Formats: sequence, C-alpha cells, structure tokens
Amino acid sequence: MKRFFGTLAIALAGGLIAAGAMHVFSDTQPVTIIETAVEPAPVAYSNLPASTEVLDFTHAAEKTVNAVVHVKTEAEVDGVYNPWFDFFGYENNETQIQRGSGSGVIISDDGYIVTNNHVIEGAQKITVSLNDNKVYDAEVIGADPGTDIALIKVNAERLPSVTFGNSDNVRIGQWVLAVGNPFDLTSTVTAGIVSAKARNINLLQGDANREIFPIESFIQTDAAVNPGNSGGALVNTNGELVGINTAIASRTGSYSGYSFAVPSSIVSKVAADLKEFGVVQRAFIGVRITEVNQELAKATGLDKIEGVYVSDLVASGAAADAGIEPGDVILKVGSSGVKTVPELQEQISRYRPGDEVGLAVWRDGQIERVAVTLRNKDGNTQLRDAPEVETMQVLGASFEEVSDGQKAELEIHGGAVISDVGRGKLRDSGVKNGFIVTKIDGKKVYNTDDLIDVLTDKSGGVLIEGVYPNGQKAYYGFGM
Repeated sequence: MKRFFGTLAIALAGGLIAAGAMHVFSDTQPVTIIETAVEPAPVAYSNLPASTEVLDFTHAAEKTVNAVVHVKTEAEVDGVYNPWFDFFGYENNETQIQRGSGSGVIISDDGYIVTNNHVIEGAQKITVSLNDNKVYDAEVIGADPGTDIALIKVNAERLPSVTFGNSDNVRIGQWVLAVGNPFDLTSTVTAGIVSAKARNINLLQGDANREIFPIESFIQTDAAVNPGNSGGALVNTNGELVGINTAIASRTGSYSGYSFAVPSSIVSKVAADLKEFGVVQRAFIGVRITEVNQELAKATGLDKIEGVYVSDLVASGAAADAGIEPGDVILKVGSSGVKTVPELQEQISRYRPGDEVGLAVWRDGQIERVAVTLRNKDGNTQLRDAPEVETMQVLGASFEEVSDGQKAELEIHGGAVISDVGRGKLRDSGVKNGFIVTKIDGKKVYNTDDLIDVLTDKSGGVLIEGVYPNGQKAYYGFGM
C-alpha cells in the first residue's frame, strides 16, 4: 500500500512540474512541430507494360499523303429562271457550271483511283490534283451507289499508291489516320481511334429496280473528317488502307466527333469488279433476316445473343436450295463470325455469284455446316456486264421466269414476268406488275435472259407484246 501511494505521488509531482514548465515556456517561446520526412511508396499504373513507346504517325503519313489526291468535278446545270430576262428580251436558258470537290486514293501505280460515288456522281468533267501539284483529267471506270464507291482512272504511270490492309483486323480503340482534302486544304492528316465497327447509319438509299442494293457496315472513328474528306483514305499506323472516308455525323455539316468509312474489305472487292466488269457482281444468299435479340436467343436455345436470325427464305433461292431453314441462326460466314445484319452483309458482299461459301448455322440446339452457292439478283450464277445492268436500270423493273402453270393456263411458250415495276421506261409506257413479255419487236422471248439479250445495246423504238395473268393481251411501245 505504501508503495502504491508513493508511486501516485511521484506521478502527480511529475504532472505538476510539466504543467508548470508549459506555463513558463508558452509565453516566451513558440511551439515548433517537427515532421519526419517519409519516402513515398512508388506509384505504378495498372495493366500497362513496363515500358511504352511514344506514338509516332509519321511513317503512316509519309506512306499515304502522296497517294491521296484532290478530286474536282464540274457539271452543267440549268440556270435559275428569271422572269425579268423575258421582260427585257434576254435569253433565259443559260446553263451554269456546278463545281464540287473531294478526295481519292491511288490504289495502283498505273492510275486507278478509288473515291466515293457521291463525289463524282453526275460530273461531266473530273480532274485530279496530286500532292506534287500535277493535274490530270480522269474518266469514270464504274460506280456503285449501293456502297458509295467509285473507280476512276488517270492516264499516268509510276504513281505513288496505297496498299490495301485487312479491315477485319481493325480493332476498336486502334489508332487510325484520315488523309484527305477538307475545305480544299490539300494533304491534310488527322488522327483518331476506331470507335465502332459494322455501323449502319441508313445513309445509302436502295432501289432494287435500278440495281441499287445498299450495304452499310461502316468503320466509325473520331479522326476529324470534314467536307472534302469524302473519298479519302483511312489508314492504320502501318500506312495500309483500311477504309474510304465517306460520311460524318453532324448537325452543322462539319465534324463533331463521329466519322464513317467504308471498310477496305468492301472497297477492294467493289474496285476489282468495277475494273473488270464495269459493274459490281452482287451475290445474294436468298434469305430474309433480322438480328437476334434476347427473345429470339431464348426461343432458339442460344446461350448468348449472337448471329443473324433467318425469318424467311426466297423461293428457289440459294439458301433454300442449300438446305437453310426458317428459324436458323447464321453464326459464321466462312471462318468469320457475324453478330449483326451489317456484318453478314459485309461478309457476303465479298463474293460473286457462283461462289460457294460455308455457313455455320444454329439449328435445334447444335451447329450445322451448310455450303451455299451464291446467286445474282435474278436467281442464277451468271456474271453480268455493264451494258446489261444499264439496260435493267433503264427499264426500271424486276423480272421472274414464267411458271409451268402459267404457261399451260395462258397457252404461251414462255416469257419474262414483270414482277416489280419501278421508275423507268416500262412504267412510263403504262406496263403494270404481272405483265408477261412474250415478244419484243416480233421476236419470241422465252425467259428473262432472252429479254435482256434483245434489249441490251438496243437503240430506237421498241414494241413489246404479251399477256396479263387474267388473259388480257397488251402491247406497249417506248424508246431506248
């Protein structure tokens, strides 16, 4: 007990001494807080390599800039009517020159250039300016409104050109460069990343009767693209062409963060077709399709939402003959997976009628392999030339073969059934859907091929005769 009180007393005394010292020194000396320096822990970024290289776009720019050209167009248009001209006795039918410009990409050293269809459409004169200020006149080899791609040519040799890259290998987040001539500023290079792939923005308008079948599977980027960039190059960091810049998403008409390019997988095939045939050889599976959603995935037994659902088939089409069934889900074309309708269209657009392609389809809980021989719009595997397509565009209609039942019922030898009349000579002359053409200028027509053969390269007046499904005979005349 004595030891306890002794210890307590010592503690109290120490406290009083400390309090007294605090009171004495607080009025005479400031209190200083001394901090001990502690070495901070090293900071490291997660998920990055130990060393990173500085991005350098100079190699890609140098490989590309001399192969991207400035495309200028001229077209005569009717002048604006001015009633005062009539009042004072002046001529009122003067035409005006409408000028436009865009970009193009040299794809071969002998002068073939890819650009957008909308850059050269309707042009009566096309000139091309190179980065070294040389200027050439250009001719149109062919154009495809369905992909908005055109092929033009200049008479020159040993030109700088860009090599095609594989747009399938382009990845979201990858760096790309846009090279073109925005606002007439030649040889402009901008950089950005790939924001998305297989975008369908409903930009291109279709017209089956005029052989226009839109295919949209755009590469979306945030590389700055403005008016004048149309037809220019989208290249990867190796300087390889992975797309043709085509459109921007903007409320003002100028760049606002989104631009779209036709992938090189489509461009290369369209350019090859235009060079060889003057027209695109479009292949069709013969299916009506929709994208798989959560409900369809559940109904078909898919573990995840993927593929393209076959809702119906074209009668006697390629898919039907190959064994594709309504309710199938197309998962792959060849070795390439497809998750959306644009992706499927992009894959099929690489082929020509007559090509065989393997499809992986989901059916009854398992994957089936189906080989499909693709066909053209008319349901056969023949390749078509430019005059033939031009004839179909002039007529503005779709045709089908006459069934055996119709031949027997109408007592005819054959013919070509007009299944869908659109803008063109046939509608202008009064032809209605269902009319069966049996003769042209007195020559018998047995099928659609006969009709096309007779009318291709035809000039002057044409007399067609035939019969409607109700037995009514009719005659129509028009000029080609």
